[in-house]
Amino acid sequence: MKQLKHVMRLITGLVVLGSLLALAACAEKQQAAAPAEAKVEKEAIVWKLAQTWGTGFPIFGDAVIKMADMVKEMSGGELEIRIDSANKHKAAFGILDMVNAGQYEMGHSASYYWKGKDPNTMFFSTMPFGMIAPEQYAWFYYGGGMELMKKVYDQHGVYSFPGGNTGNQMGGWFRKEINTLDDLNGLKMRIPGFAGEILSKLDVVVTNIAPGELYTALDRGTIDALEWVGPSLDLNMGFQKIAPYYYTGWHEPATELQFMVNQAAFDALPEHLQKILVIAMQYAAYDMYARSYHDSAVNWASIEEEYPDVKIRTLPPEIIAEMKRVNLELLAESAANDPVFKEILESQTAYMKMARKWTEISDYAYLKDNLE
Repeated sequence: MKQLKHVMRLITGLVVLGSLLALAACAEKQQAAAPAEAKVEKEAIVWKLAQTWGTGFPIFGDAVIKMADMVKEMSGGELEIRIDSANKHKAAFGILDMVNAGQYEMGHSASYYWKGKDPNTMFFSTMPFGMIAPEQYAWFYYGGGMELMKKVYDQHGVYSFPGGNTGNQMGGWFRKEINTLDDLNGLKMRIPGFAGEILSKLDVVVTNIAPGELYTALDRGTIDALEWVGPSLDLNMGFQKIAPYYYTGWHEPATELQFMVNQAAFDALPEHLQKILVIAMQYAAYDMYARSYHDSAVNWASIEEEYPDVKIRTLPPEIIAEMKRVNLELLAESAANDPVFKEILESQTAYMKMARKWTEISDYAYLKDNLE
C-alpha cells in the first residue's frame, strides 16, 4: 500500500510539472509572437490624391472614390488614399505639377490638359477623328500604348494609368446655329486638346476653363459655346438652359481620363501594394466607362420629353471636311518637329487602320443593318 501511495504522489508531481512546463512553453510562444503581431498592426500608409473635379462631382469623382475604397479593402487597411477635390487645392489644372513635386502621391485628371507643357500627352486622352473607346483600350493594353505613355510621363516623374473613359463625346453646346465656316469666325469656345488647335486655325477663339466655372462662363457670355462630355454629365450642368444647339461629336471619340502616381512614391511601396493599386485603378477605369455609357443612354432617352427646346445638330459636311484637312496638316507639322510625337502618331494611326477593319465588319455592320 505504501508503494502504491508513493507511485500516486510521483504521478501527481509529474502532472503538475507537466502543466507548469506547458504554461511556460505557452508563455514563450506568446512572447515570440508579440513582435509578429506588432508588425501586422503597423501604421497604415496614407497617400493623398488631387483631382481636377469638384467635391461630389458625379461619375469622374465616383471613379476615384471607388478606386480608393478598393485599395483600402484589398490591402486590409495597409494603404489608404485620401482625396482632395479642386475645391480644396484650388488648382484644377495643376495636378501634374503637384504629383510630380510629391505634394500629392496621386492625381486624377485628363492627359490633354497638359498640352502646353508637353503636347505628346494629348494622345493619351483622345484625338480628333481617332479611335473609339474599344479600339483605344485595345491599343493601350495590347498595341503598345502603355509603353508609349510611360515614355512620355517618365519625363515628368509620374506613372500614368487609364483613369476612365467617357466614350464618344458630343460636339458641344452653341448659342447660335453653325451653318458655314464663317459662323466659326470669332466664336469664343471652351474646348481642350488637339481639337482646340484645329478650331484655332478656323478662327475660333479657343479657351480652356475648369469644370466648376463652365456654366457661369457660358451664362455670362464669356464664351459663346462649349463642349464638356455628353448627356451623362451635360444635362446636370444645365447648359441646355443657355445654349439651345447641341452638336454631335467629332473631336473626342474616346476620352480617357488618367490616374497619375508619383514614381518615387510608387516604387517605394511593397510589391503587393503596387499590384493592389494597379488593379484598383484598372477596375475603376472600366467601371467609369460602363457608368458613363449607362448615364448617357438614360439621359438621352429623356432629352426630348424633358428638354423639348434642345435642337440636336450635326456640323455641315463642308465644315467637317475642312476640320479633317486642318487636322492632318497640324499632325504632320508636329510630327516633323518632334520624334516622340511622330512615334505615337504612327502607332495610333497604324493600330486604328488595323482595328477599324474589324470595327466596320462587326459593330458598324451590325448597327447599320439593325438600327430602326
